[in-house]
Amino acid sequence: MLKINDLTYRIGERVLLDQVSVAIHPGAKVGLVGRNGTGKTTLFRLITGALQADGGSIEVPPRWRVGITTQDAPSGPESLIDTVIGADREIAALWAEAETASDPDRIAEIHDRLAQRDAHSAPARAARILAGLGFDEAAQRQPCDSFSGGWRMRVALASLLFTNPDLLLLDEPTNHLDLEAVLWFEDFIARYEGTVVLISHDRELLNVAVDQIVHLEAATLTTYRGNYDRFEATRRLQIELNAKQRTKQAAQRAHMEAFVARFRSKATKAKQAQSRLKMLARMEPVGEYFEERAPNFMFPEIAELPPPLYSLERVDVGYDGVPVLKKISLRLDNDDRVALLGANGNGKSTFIKLLAGALGAMDGDVTKSSKLRVGYFSQDLTDELNLSQTPVAAIAGKRPEDTPEAVRRHLGAFGFTQDMALGTIGQLSGGERARLMFAQIALAKPHILLLDEPTNHLDMVSREALIQAINRFPGAVVLVSHDPHLLELTVDRFWLVADHQVRPFEGDMADYRRRLLEQKRTPRPAEETLDSAKPTNGAAPGSANGANRTSKKELRRLAAEQRQSLTKLRAAARDAETELTRLSAEKTAMLEKLKDPNFYRDQPDEAQELQKAMGHLQKDLDAAETRWLAGQEALEAAMGDGA
Repeated sequence: MLKINDLTYRIGERVLLDQVSVAIHPGAKVGLVGRNGTGKTTLFRLITGALQADGGSIEVPPRWRVGITTQDAPSGPESLIDTVIGADREIAALWAEAETASDPDRIAEIHDRLAQRDAHSAPARAARILAGLGFDEAAQRQPCDSFSGGWRMRVALASLLFTNPDLLLLDEPTNHLDLEAVLWFEDFIARYEGTVVLISHDRELLNVAVDQIVHLEAATLTTYRGNYDRFEATRRLQIELNAKQRTKQAAQRAHMEAFVARFRSKATKAKQAQSRLKMLARMEPVGEYFEERAPNFMFPEIAELPPPLYSLERVDVGYDGVPVLKKISLRLDNDDRVALLGANGNGKSTFIKLLAGALGAMDGDVTKSSKLRVGYFSQDLTDELNLSQTPVAAIAGKRPEDTPEAVRRHLGAFGFTQDMALGTIGQLSGGERARLMFAQIALAKPHILLLDEPTNHLDMVSREALIQAINRFPGAVVLVSHDPHLLELTVDRFWLVADHQVRPFEGDMADYRRRLLEQKRTPRPAEETLDSAKPTNGAAPGSANGANRTSKKELRRLAAEQRQSLTKLRAAARDAETELTRLSAEKTAMLEKLKDPNFYRDQPDEAQELQKAMGHLQKDLDAAETRWLAGQEALEAAMGDGA
């Protein structure tokens, strides 16, 4: 068991952790959540011993091997498979020694230990992990140096997972993954036999892979059972109850203070007044739960342009004369909300750069409105910010006509305090730099947002604020993201980027997940992996020789209605499951109390009331189970109809 006991850690006068305690049992899957800058990564470094606490202790079982994600990408001429296997230093050292050892006893010891570590399966295990993270068999044989930094960070993650530590500390592990790899990773962590503590702002991952949430806020750790959705619901309830308790206590305090003020000087009421003064002194204030304040991500209103915003006819685009995407023929209108799907390396970012004007077409025609203003976000642009500059100077440079007050107000709308606005950009976190980029984008009053992985460094509250901002934005949106939650709530169309093509994909995220899993089970030819609903010989889907054609807009409307229906069914099924879980937990607690024979003897009246309550609870439980089963059946039927 990992035990954190009364741990305190300070940076200067700022207290990051104030006498916090938590116990994490073997095999637990824990999500460590909290706003950026609260100290989550610091806690990891304290657990590994990279930092020393100012007080308290951390107890890690002495036999546990601890593994933690690193920001250092591996390099070298070795192949990916050898790089990953070499991460297990014990196995690598034993293999090296086995080649030179001459003492029979030592040779026997080496092979015995290799057998204990299941070393014979090491190449196969390494290959499976690399494949799950997006490296095919040919790529696994390539030298590590031949891959970009983002892909080598995947190799670093693969190396960590291969070592199979008893305690796995993962800090934003999905930042460099695409949706395909994220799906594999979710399943891997859910089935992992060791103990996992996971820092992530990926809601889907925290819902699928963890069974416990530890929330770091105001230098305190609070543990919640269940996944992120359950944590969020529980915390919302706590905030509501806390507000009611504080209101009730304030009313009690005001009433007593009024009594004291009125009767303190009267001899007949002096004792009562003194008694109330003592009660006021003993009254412990109810601690306040704060709702985490989110930045606004405000995008200004814009005048609508005549459609289309973009028209692409048989466009090729790529690098150094080699096309990555070929013969693209698409159009974008003012009301389009499009997500690009497809594995990393297929050309999603290339397509975004084409629309942003960062890449020119190699062939074909790109037509766009002459008045079109583009808001383009990419991690590459965030990395190019001048780290010695202040956020105020960065914004003022874009809008020299604005007053300093107007500049600070604009930054404040994106969550920048005065200290942050006047400090250097180099002192900002990754999420804060991303917000600065959005503040710059908003200045241009764009007609279209081109967003390439905008949430990589945003915390959960900022992600939800960005979702709301995108949904309020009056223009068009083209979005690349590995965050399914973001995609499901902001877009109504999907384009699949695969096999050097960009083509419409009719379906929602659930359809795409199902499609990916089917491909993993039964690989199909490249042409069959494209949208199965595409027209053949000019005919619309479901028509014969083009008869009874359905308009593109109507197809989009029908697809959107189907997705909306599925979303409602999923929400109803989730709500029913949450209610079923809650009632089951209440029943378990009641049964535990009713099992105690002393309870009936010592508190007969309460025992009788509890038995009555158990009867009512069982009825509620039966009804909740019926709703849950009905919801699951309706959802499965709807998904079957849409398949």
